[in-house]
Amino acid sequence: MICLLCAQSIPITYKFQDLFLFQTPEIQLCSSCHAQFEHISHSHCPRCFKSGSNGICMDCQNWESKGVIVSHHAFYCYNDAMKSYFSQYKFQGDYRLRKVFRNVFKKLPKNFVYVPIPVSIERLKERGFNQVTGFLSEIAYQEVLEKEETTQQSSLSRALRLKSENPFRIKKEAHLPQKICLIDDIYTTGATLNHAVKLLKDAGVSEVRTCSLCR
Repeated sequence: MICLLCAQSIPITYKFQDLFLFQTPEIQLCSSCHAQFEHISHSHCPRCFKSGSNGICMDCQNWESKGVIVSHHAFYCYNDAMKSYFSQYKFQGDYRLRKVFRNVFKKLPKNFVYVPIPVSIERLKERGFNQVTGFLSEIAYQEVLEKEETTQQSSLSRALRLKSENPFRIKKEAHLPQKICLIDDIYTTGATLNHAVKLLKDAGVSEVRTCSLCR
């Protein structure tokens, strides 16, 4: 078996149920690559999970000054290993990598409806998939939002991200649940997710939380 990131061979350890069911364990990464991903530390902002922050961080204080109380959860830091992962998965289009973190999102609260952040039609045609729905391929979710084509957030400065206009709209046929957990891949300034939160709350959704793979 080959690691999806470094292409090194991975030794396979079979469990009894694997032998009984005549199946091969599904392993995506070697232990070395997996160890390079950094979990959010215990010391983090209670609102946005910014690692290393003691108390509410400046980002969340700035959002609060605009009338937005952030309610976010993240699992990993956006370190160099994660940047390389997204380069291969999101920008080089290696769809196999969606499986690497699929079990992470199974830990989300069960009393919310999961709603992925969409990509624009143009971006979907270009990339061939939505990296967020790829993460959610094994859990139930609803697509209630759509996105207009805008400049990619990854190409914008922090200041421009915070000034960007809301690119989302609710699908005409969408049935909005009362409790939504919005899912995205990366939380940077919070602008993308908080645009979507405002749209949903203005439409009558009573509670909206957000979650991302990394922060």
